Amino acid sequence: MELAYIPSPSRGVLHLGPIPLRAYAFCIIIGVVVAVWLGSKRWVARGGAKHTVGDIAVWAVPFGLVGGRLYHVITDHQLYFDPGRNPWNAFKIWEGGLGIWGAIALGAVGAWIGARRRGVPLPAYADAIAPGIALAQACGRWGNWFNQELYGRPTSLPWGLKIHKVDADGTVIDGVFQPTFLYESLWCVGVALLVLWADRRFKLGHGRAFALYVMAYTVGRAWIEYLRIDEAHHILGLRLNDWTSIVVFAGALAYFVVVGRLRPGREAPDSIDPVGVREEAEAAAGAAGSEAPTESETATSTEKPTAGKPADQPVTEKPVTEDV
Repeated sequence: MELAYIPSPSRGVLHLGPIPLRAYAFCIIIGVVVAVWLGSKRWVARGGAKHTVGDIAVWAVPFGLVGGRLYHVITDHQLYFDPGRNPWNAFKIWEGGLGIWGAIALGAVGAWIGARRRGVPLPAYADAIAPGIALAQACGRWGNWFNQELYGRPTSLPWGLKIHKVDADGTVIDGVFQPTFLYESLWCVGVALLVLWADRRFKLGHGRAFALYVMAYTVGRAWIEYLRIDEAHHILGLRLNDWTSIVVFAGALAYFVVVGRLRPGREAPDSIDPVGVREEAEAAAGAAGSEAPTESETATSTEKPTAGKPADQPVTEKPVTEDV
């Protein structure tokens, strides 16, 4: 008998009339908002304009969603294209299934496009947004909780996750399992804190804060993958995502070391976002100019004659009387 466990939601969607409100989508949206908010604060602190992170995110987020879905569909193609499966389900992103590897890879392409349009160096942008991405992942993992998916092995731990659902093939799943969504969410929060601390302590720049985020995340993802029991491809006894974590960790480590030797320190504040800072300064100057009277307006108002009086005659003030 289970003495305690984490309950799962009975459903992951509410209906506002004919409009479905899906918890999975809300978790992703909350994550994006958190990432842009924290990234903007860090970008401004580094000398950038406050709207630049959001402007680039307009490119990065859609690319990231497409990349995340593509990675999932390609690596788990049997869920959609095996006999008896419905290929159109590959488009049902609200049912879950986003691979972080594809999301980061294609999201980086979108960020690169946005950064070029703004005249911003991509490594500096990646450093600013890195801890926000980790927090976005922490928020997004709760979407798996609402969908009752990506849980781990059966467990008797008091923080086990209670699952009761019927799969698409009619299989009934009822038990208490390792809450791998919770482990990954907490790990991502720790990654964000690590990057914030290390960036402040060592003044990481030129993409090294982002590389640190990648390394820290892949370490946690490797041991969390060990607990998961969802269907996955295996290579030499390891799940595909374990191999991906190893390769990505090695690449991020090499980047961190090499760039640290070639370009130590952080980018100069006036070099990361000159266009954005200039635009904000011009907008502020324009707003101030529209509120303050111009020199000619001031002179006209002081020289304007009183109605009915010649301009060269003094105006005699009429005594003020109180109404009784």
